[in-house]
Amino acid sequence: MTATKTASKKAVSKKGAPVEDVSGKAAPARSATGKKAAPPAAAAKKSVSKKAAPAKAVAKKTAPAKAAAKRTAPASGDGTKTAAKKSVPAKTAAKKTAVKKAPPGQSSVAEPPRDESHTALVRRARRINRELAEVYPYAHPELDFQNPFQLIVATVLSAQTTDLRVNQTTPALFAKYPTPEDLAEANAEEVEEILRPTGFFRAKTKSVIGLSKALRDDFGGEVPGRLEDLVKLPGVGRKTAFVVLGNAFGRPGITVDTHFQRLVRRWKWTEQTEPDKIEAAVGALFPKSEWTMLSHHVIFHGRRICHARKPACGACPIAPLCPAYGEGETDPEKARKLLKYEKGGFPGQRLNPPQSYLDAGGIPAPPLGAG
Repeated sequence: MTATKTASKKAVSKKGAPVEDVSGKAAPARSATGKKAAPPAAAAKKSVSKKAAPAKAVAKKTAPAKAAAKRTAPASGDGTKTAAKKSVPAKTAAKKTAVKKAPPGQSSVAEPPRDESHTALVRRARRINRELAEVYPYAHPELDFQNPFQLIVATVLSAQTTDLRVNQTTPALFAKYPTPEDLAEANAEEVEEILRPTGFFRAKTKSVIGLSKALRDDFGGEVPGRLEDLVKLPGVGRKTAFVVLGNAFGRPGITVDTHFQRLVRRWKWTEQTEPDKIEAAVGALFPKSEWTMLSHHVIFHGRRICHARKPACGACPIAPLCPAYGEGETDPEKARKLLKYEKGGFPGQRLNPPQSYLDAGGIPAPPLGAG
């Protein structure tokens, strides 16, 4: 609209001076403010073709000016074309900003390099383990046991229930059946009644009695210390076998339970979903000597801070290293309320935890029926 007004002023001045002729010569005109306007010849070069047309050609240029006005402030004088050009870079910049802008609520999410090399992954994974070792120097298996037999039975019973419930149940079981021979000869209905609090008690009764018979008949009443022997026992898979090997025999093993699976995928250590493949992928990132304690560190962290449904991201000590930061509560105060066990000031899962756990402020779990 400004350009049209300017063209009109050029066509008829207050003094009645003629508009530029075909040769491009024109008398100087004055603007409404009385100031000298830009030479019409220069304006014509920017707004019309080489064949100087009357004001009608200039008017055609005003259409883009309206579109440009939506994006930029109104231009003055003969700046219509300049305003249109300036608006393009602004639009491009806006597009770049939109691409870089994070989704709402995800601005603080840490993202690992898309092309993280294997060496970089190994370094990040090992640093996470070192950090967790400082946070949980007292990490340990959270099943109460005094010998390999008690540990293997407790681990079989821990399926589909908590370690706490198993620890509250096994004292009565081992008091009545302290050895494999005793449990092998047990009355199934009596064992079922003892194991009822753990859930799936009939299937578990069958497993532990069958396990005890195999130990009595095939291994002289002793728990074998080899993986290939352990996995042959009723109810014993690789996870249970590695728990026994690592904690009863001191032989390294990775325990791929539900917490371990969840966390290693959140940390982008592996994309595998099958326990055997997860075990192999994670095992390749660490020295074999660290496997058992690595399992304890990861499982402890999963139970206390990095929960399945609502991880306490705002209270996580490894947040700067975690690609999944932001999936849970990031507010520090709210996140602290989500902490469990000794991190939240609550009792742990073991009735008889190690002294190191008690020294760190841990509280023993109550016996079955207490509280």
